[in-house]
Formats: sequence, C-alpha cells, structure tokens
Amino acid sequence: MKDGPTVEALFARFGPNYRWWVTLTALTGTISTILSSTIVVVALPDIVGALGMGHEEGQLLSTGFLAANTGFMLLNAWAVERFGFRRTYGFAISVFILSSILAGVATSTAVMVTCRVAQGAAAGLLQPLSMQVIFLVFPPERRGTAMGLFSFGVVMAPAIGPALGGFLVDEFSWHAVFFLSLPTAALGLLMSFFFMPGRLATGAARQFDWLGCALLAIAIGTLLSGLTDGQHDGWNSDRVVGQLAVALVATLAFLIWQGITPAPLMNLGVFRHGGFTAAALVAFIYGGAIFGSTYLLPLLVQIVQGYTPTRSGLIMMPGGLVVAFVFLMAGRMADFIPPWIPVCLGLGIFALSCWLMRLVGTDTPFWELAIWILIGRVGLGLTMPNMNVGAMRALPPALFGQGAGTINFCRMLGGAFGTNLIAVHLERQTQFHAETLGPLVDGGSTTLETRRLLENLYAQGGLSEVIRRDAAHDFMMRMVEAQAQMLGFRDAFLIVGILCLVAVLPGLTLRQKPPGYRQ
Repeated sequence: MKDGPTVEALFARFGPNYRWWVTLTALTGTISTILSSTIVVVALPDIVGALGMGHEEGQLLSTGFLAANTGFMLLNAWAVERFGFRRTYGFAISVFILSSILAGVATSTAVMVTCRVAQGAAAGLLQPLSMQVIFLVFPPERRGTAMGLFSFGVVMAPAIGPALGGFLVDEFSWHAVFFLSLPTAALGLLMSFFFMPGRLATGAARQFDWLGCALLAIAIGTLLSGLTDGQHDGWNSDRVVGQLAVALVATLAFLIWQGITPAPLMNLGVFRHGGFTAAALVAFIYGGAIFGSTYLLPLLVQIVQGYTPTRSGLIMMPGGLVVAFVFLMAGRMADFIPPWIPVCLGLGIFALSCWLMRLVGTDTPFWELAIWILIGRVGLGLTMPNMNVGAMRALPPALFGQGAGTINFCRMLGGAFGTNLIAVHLERQTQFHAETLGPLVDGGSTTLETRRLLENLYAQGGLSEVIRRDAAHDFMMRMVEAQAQMLGFRDAFLIVGILCLVAVLPGLTLRQKPPGYRQ
C-alpha cells in the first residue's frame, strides 16, 4: 500500500467536502472495531460454555480486548508518523477483519483469546487516528461539530452492540457476533484507498520505543490479571501480590523511561498543559463509567429480571438512538461555549441515572428501566465531544497526534480499570449481602411464616415431611441469593454515580474559550 497523497492534494481533488469523506472513512472503521468490544458481552456465556472455558479464561475475552486496545492507542502517534494515515488505517482494519473471521470459527480457547487481543489492538490504533484526522482537516471553529460526529460513533457502538449481539445469539449462534462488523470494516478499508492521506512528516520517522512498549504491556497485563485474580485467589495470596507489585514497578519504570527517552511512546509533555491534564482525568473516569455501566446492565437484566439476551440488548436501544441527537447538539455546543459547562452537566446527568438505577428491583417495568438508562446516555453524550475538544484545544498543533492517542488511552485505561473494579465490587457486595441475609432464613417471624406456607404448599403436592422441609429451605436460600445479587447491583451503580460526581471537579477547569464564543 502506497503512502498516499498529501492532505492538500486530496482537498484539491475532492474540494471542501473532502473533510466529510475522510471523517466518514475514519468513523466507518472505528465504529466497526468498537462494536466488537460490546457486542460480545451478551454472547460470553454461550462462548464460554461452547469452548469449555474457566472463569479466568472467560474474563480474558473482555480484559484482553481492553488491555490491547488501551496499549495500542499509544502506538498510534508513532505509526502515523512512520507509515502515514493510509497504511496505519489499512493495517489495523486488515488485522481486525482477519481476527474477526478466525474468532467466528474458533474451536479452542487459545485461538479465541488471541483473536480478541488482536481485535483490541486494531481498535486501539484506529480511535486516536480518527480524532487526529478530524483535527487535521477541520478548521478550529468547526472541530466541535466534527468531534460530536466522532463521539457519536465511539459511544453509539457500545449502546447498540448488546442489542445486536443478543438478537444474533438468540436467532443464530455466538459465531454470528464476530461476522456482523465485517461488511462495514471492508467498506472502510476500500474507502481508505481514496480518502486517507499519507505521511505528514517529510523527514525520517523517530525510532520506535520498544522498551516503553514492553513496560506498558507488562504494567497493564499484570495489573488487570491481579485485579481479576484477587477476588478468587485472595488479595493476600502470593500470586496476586506479585502481580500487583510487578504492575507497580513496571508503571513507575514506564513513566521514568518516557521522561528521559528521546522518542517516547507517550509524550509526557502533553500533561504540562493544565487543560489537557484535567480532560485526561475526566476521560479516565468517563471510560470507567461507560464501560462499567455497559458491563453491568446486561448482567442486571438477565440475572435479576430474567431477560433473554435479545431483550437485555433492546432495553439499551432507546438510549442508543437518543444519544445520536445528543452528540450532534453537544458537538455544536463545543464550537460556541466553554467545554466545562456541557462536561459537568453531562456527568451530573449520568450520576442521576446511576442514582435511579440503585432503585431497580425484580418488578421494575421495562420502559421505566429503559428511561433510566436513556438519561445516563444523554449525560455521556453531552460529556464526550466536549471532553475531547477541551483536551485537544489545550495543546499546540505539534502535539495533536500525541494528544489524540493519550486522551483515548486514558479513556480506555479507565474502562479497563472500571470494568475490573466494578466486577470485583459487585461480587464482594453480593457476597456481603448474602452473608447478611442468610441467617434470616432460619429466624424471624416473617421468615418462619413464609417457610410454613411453602411447606404447606409442598404438602398439598404430596411431598414427604423431610423433602418439603428441605425444598422450602432451598427455595428460601435461592430467594436470598437473588436479593443479594440485586442489592449488589444497586451498590455497584451507586459507586459509578459517585465517581462521575468526582469527575466534575477536574471538569470545572476546562474553561478554554472556543473560537465562536461570545460573552
């Protein structure tokens, strides 16, 4: 694949509309890869069962994708500088298509996990590339609108992914979820030959930071493994303590090395700009909120309310449809008002949604729950375009490439952290509530009366005294487990809401005035 023409040559060929064609090209690939990150969520039980995976192996399908996605975002700046937009985009899409096909026909755990890691790596290369292209081809006064379009793709895909995945699993099989994105990915690859530019730099590209890449991979891998294993092996076990210690040492070594190497994987200079640092903090928490809530919601409605995979995906559809209009509005807002206003408003609205979710019960109506989810998606839709614009607006043009990769890295790192920590918190709180409620099965006047009623019903069915006593006790324990799970989900949503309110503090500092701002 050739380097490709310059941006100026493409504008001369296609005119002012070129900026929309290249944005559409970037978004086509980005949406295809991000869709794969969430569409697999509702298919995980079927995949784990079909391939005979254990708990840790099953969780690798999610954490492996997120870890690779996070790490490869920092490779984007070097790849674009070394190979250009067209080659980087084409390579990432090709890897994604190949790994999706192999995952769809996989018959072993090793192949499936490898394919998910490859999918995550492709998604990690493409997301910052899309932001970089948008800031390259749009003038400053129109970048907010364009960033709204980018954010539409990044968050719309997780919103509709579970619904599509649930439908495919119910109507076909888990294999189908890996083939859904192939047509759009192939379309993006074809469009890249026409609209993606080549290299921007004319001189020799900087050397690749192999040591930094290795340290980052070790840090992310051991940290996510430690968080995953800690709940099951014990936080004081030698294995978990060792993993977390290695993660800490690797993280410190990575930061030190990035500060002294002449060609860093992550240019720490972007954090010298206060507006970017504040946006990075918001992005980290934002990533934890959106990926954590996307992890919780399908489990909540399937475990607590007994929804099918299709129904559990459909409940997120209203929010996914409304968020499209919110992004367009939020993008326009970014061109005229300081970012802190919609960012803080959006975080507050999402926190409200989480507070409402802590009221969920087994009898919560479908549309009431769907409206609570919709409120949260409106908040996330207001936040993301303005968060990205605030981050990039704080940087000089020379740092746009590093800034795009780093802000996306922070968001995905927050997503990886958030998903793991929320999963741990959910399991711990469920266990805590089960231990609290368990003794009530054998005590209390209300509980004893319920058991007598159950035993009478079993007696009418002709069961012996011993069997009906055990059956009543077993039924009561299952009721306790269901109640404990519901309370655990409530606690998890409450934590997500509190974290969003914490993110308001750095969000208040995003006061860069847009070109179209009027006092």
